[in-house]
Amino acid sequence: MTASKQRMEADDAAIVAEIRAGNVDAFRPVVERHSQTLFRLAYRLTGNEHDAEDIVQESLMKAYRDMRRFELRSGIGTWLYRICTNCALDLLRARKRSGTAECRHDDTDQLLDNIPTGDPPPDQAIRDGEIRRHVNAALGTLSSAERAAFVLRHFQQMPIAEISRVMGLRENATKNTIFRAVQKLRGALAPLMSEQL
Repeated sequence: MTASKQRMEADDAAIVAEIRAGNVDAFRPVVERHSQTLFRLAYRLTGNEHDAEDIVQESLMKAYRDMRRFELRSGIGTWLYRICTNCALDLLRARKRSGTAECRHDDTDQLLDNIPTGDPPPDQAIRDGEIRRHVNAALGTLSSAERAAFVLRHFQQMPIAEISRVMGLRENATKNTIFRAVQKLRGALAPLMSEQL
């Protein structure tokens, strides 16, 4: 175990002890340390900035309320990822049951377009926007679990073992879920790739 990981686990244990002792302010470092990564995760899963903000807020509230039940077998970050993933999956399942769109990617284009990147040539900007729309549409074809596993692995750079803990799956099931997601994405994006050649 690395020194930084040991330090983080000691910090987590101290934070949990403080919160359990009734120190409300002890949760502030958790929020500051994890809210941005939780937002990125929720945003990638839902494709909507407003939903991502709501999911982060709900995840942090659940974590604070359930701190007495938190066991230090994993870090607070892993536990928060699990809560956030579950909140996002619950939202996506509810949308699917109600027949509303799982992801509203029209917001995605606006948010991504507002990120400062230097000015590409107009034809490149059009091509990039088209690619982004295809990728977002392809992500929308994945099941909620496939999307979550894919996002955790390829956007959040999380190791398989941690994804398994976050999603409550065995490692082989996690690998299979990621594999299915990649296969579906390859199939959905194959026409785009042939156009680029």
